[in-house]
Amino acid sequence: MENTEANVWRKCSSCKKPIYFNSRYYVCSVSTCNSQRTGYVFCSVSCFEVHLPTARHKDASAIEEKAPASASGGATSREPQRTIIKASTGAAASPSRQQLPKEVLIIASRLKEYIQAKGDMNTSGEVMDTLSDQVRVICDRAIENARSDGRKTVMSRDFEFLKRT
Repeated sequence: MENTEANVWRKCSSCKKPIYFNSRYYVCSVSTCNSQRTGYVFCSVSCFEVHLPTARHKDASAIEEKAPASASGGATSREPQRTIIKASTGAAASPSRQQLPKEVLIIASRLKEYIQAKGDMNTSGEVMDTLSDQVRVICDRAIENARSDGRKTVMSRDFEFLKRT
């Protein structure tokens, strides 16, 4: 089948390129982007990613679907070929260990207040970096626990290993 204007199903919501009948396209995994009123469709994952900054989703993916076979074919079959492609909302989709931020994760003033009230002691400035490194190690282990349970949400039960030690 030739890609002519008559074979255009819809146009990409980002770049306005035609999406032809019987071709693959992508939709946003967030339900508000898929309502009849908005109905965003994207010709590629890169066009989907252009949509993310303005949509301000916390976590969104591009879902691959297939356009109808023809104009008379009606709506897309509700058993689409689904390939979920994780899209980043920040800098990199999965940053390497070296790219992770090394910022302090502890509220210094609150920790200093606690140590002062509990032990009547002062707190060295380097404690925040050391404690933040320890928190990262604990969080990494909790992330692995959640992942091994097949979840994408870290829960308090993922930190149960702390109670055993």
